Amino acid sequence: MDAARGLPIDSGSSARTGERHWCMRAVRKWSATLTIVAGMVIGTGATGLAWAEDPVSFPPSSPVVDTVDALGGGTDEVVAALDAAADRSGRQLFVAYVSTFTNPASAAEWADETAIASNMGSEDYLLAVAVDGGAYYLSAASDASLSPEELDRISLEVIEPELHDGDWAGAAVAGANAIAGDAAGGGGGGGWGFVWFIVIAAVIVVIIAIVLSRRKKKRDAASGEGRVPLPSIDELRRQAGSALVQVDDAVKTSEEELGFAVASYGEASTESFRTALDTAKAKVAQAFTLQQQLDDATPDTDEQRREWYGGIIRLTTEADALLDEQAEQFDELRALERDAPAQLARVQEAATAAEATIDPAEQRLAALGTQYAASATAPVGDNLTQARSRIGFAREALAAASADVASGDAAQAAVGIRAAEEAVDQTALLTAAVERLAVDLAAADTAVAAGVDDLDRDVVTARGLQNADAAAIADRVAAESASIRAAITAPGRDPIALQARLEQVDAEIDGTIQSVRDAAEQAARVQAQLSRSLTSARSQVQAAEDYLVARRGAIGAEARTRLAEAGRLLVEAQGGAATDPAAALASAQRAERLAAEAMSLAQRDVGGFGGMSGAGMSGYGGGAGGSGGGDVFGAVLGGILINSVLGGGGGGGFGGGRSSGRSAGSFGGSATRSRRGSGGRF
Repeated sequence: MDAARGLPIDSGSSARTGERHWCMRAVRKWSATLTIVAGMVIGTGATGLAWAEDPVSFPPSSPVVDTVDALGGGTDEVVAALDAAADRSGRQLFVAYVSTFTNPASAAEWADETAIASNMGSEDYLLAVAVDGGAYYLSAASDASLSPEELDRISLEVIEPELHDGDWAGAAVAGANAIAGDAAGGGGGGGWGFVWFIVIAAVIVVIIAIVLSRRKKKRDAASGEGRVPLPSIDELRRQAGSALVQVDDAVKTSEEELGFAVASYGEASTESFRTALDTAKAKVAQAFTLQQQLDDATPDTDEQRREWYGGIIRLTTEADALLDEQAEQFDELRALERDAPAQLARVQEAATAAEATIDPAEQRLAALGTQYAASATAPVGDNLTQARSRIGFAREALAAASADVASGDAAQAAVGIRAAEEAVDQTALLTAAVERLAVDLAAADTAVAAGVDDLDRDVVTARGLQNADAAAIADRVAAESASIRAAITAPGRDPIALQARLEQVDAEIDGTIQSVRDAAEQAARVQAQLSRSLTSARSQVQAAEDYLVARRGAIGAEARTRLAEAGRLLVEAQGGAATDPAAALASAQRAERLAAEAMSLAQRDVGGFGGMSGAGMSGYGGGAGGSGGGDVFGAVLGGILINSVLGGGGGGGFGGGRSSGRSAGSFGGSATRSRRGSGGRF
């Protein structure tokens, strides 16, 4: 059989068949060219042969969008063929013909954005064709019934040959039949009436078409036109920022999932997950380092920006792929011998234990409020409110899971148990952060006191220099030292702010007496400074990390980038403390500043997240004032995926009513929650 048309082949006429196919391909190529030329010759006001297209939307009445008139009078035939294939299989193919892909220029992203904007479901497939750009992509939902291998086969063996021959109608019909499960995948004949009509109607302009085509090829070869344009720097920046946020969330979610899996199944069974996660985290750290280079004050050339944005996209893609490679095995492990009643009891017990930590943490925070300024306790200021929100959500999810267990719906119960498990974990993190901050503030008090002692010794040294300027500086530093010493034990103090004052005045007097210090004394001083700065940096990085993890649903790439760089510098400072204290001190102080910036940016993002509490949460029981709405909003703020946990798992909520095909918080990269497909050039 002819694989493309389903026609019998006579073994004695293979030469004639090959010749006929060659002729048909030639005719189809010129037919497509003539369509464009005819449009140019007889169109009204046309100024060029190609134009760019943003992602499109499909009308309710047709599975075809044709902005370049690729089908001409054959549109109805193609629509009928697509609908017939959908009726046979339940799989609907939508087809979009445009000139070139723009905003975004990537065929895959363009097709996926079009599919999402059109609210396509699990068994809706989209074939996007850039007629002039020479690119196409067949997009499918992540939970579509056709496998990735089958999509590749249909793209490469069924659709692409028709596109290469310029048979736009044949590509659509053959693709629809293949998606429907027809053995041959063929049936492109619906477009032949149109093709022959164009050949006959446009024969008078054949010579013109040939001449124009050859001239255009020569111009394109000389000027570089006709190539797929490189994405702009702004487009690369947008892609890189989005990729950083998505992969950072994926890493954090996967890390939490790994902890739960180790607790349930042991280290040996989860070793491959640990390896994948560690490697992915290293790549994400490299990506954040590149983003920090782009964000710093040093001007970058366009070439550098393209290179670094491209590096971020490459590293995040690789990290995503590493996690996704383990996702299916991880899901199987989580599902292995799952005992919903026992798991429910375990999480209920953990919820009770976590809830019991809230009141003591609240008392501890109140006590800190009598000792320290509000600025010192700001990183955990709303932790108890957030903790109560998380535990409230966990209780609702556990109640729903208990009902599911009673009704025998173990699968739905597992989703609720998993979401509650993550909410309980965040509750424990939020309350533990209060005690951790208390310890850090006490350590900061001690460090500042030691720093003041160092200042007093510096004052004595400066006064002994017998220099008028040094004596004046010594007097000023002595006054500042006395002020800081008095503030160390005063109610309402901020040890972190005192540490900043201490470092500033310390640097001032150091500059004066530097020349009189011998090398040994200077090294000892740097080491003492380093110890204090490391303590402060660890405190601020940990506080910012705790804040971000429990509110990651609202926090964007900028705060995450600062925090990642602060963490890198802290590790660098700790590693170099013994061999190069001066460089380590600079890194620790830079880490302090970046962690403070990260906290400020994160708090800004959370402050602007309140708009989600109204209409945006209506699918989950109303806004913050609705029944249970506040707890659900807190879960969204915490980055907990709650689809199908409450409300019976039906339509509504995020995602246009379509299921992602994965449970809440599943191990894996951001790609596990997106569309998939196959495509290329033709």
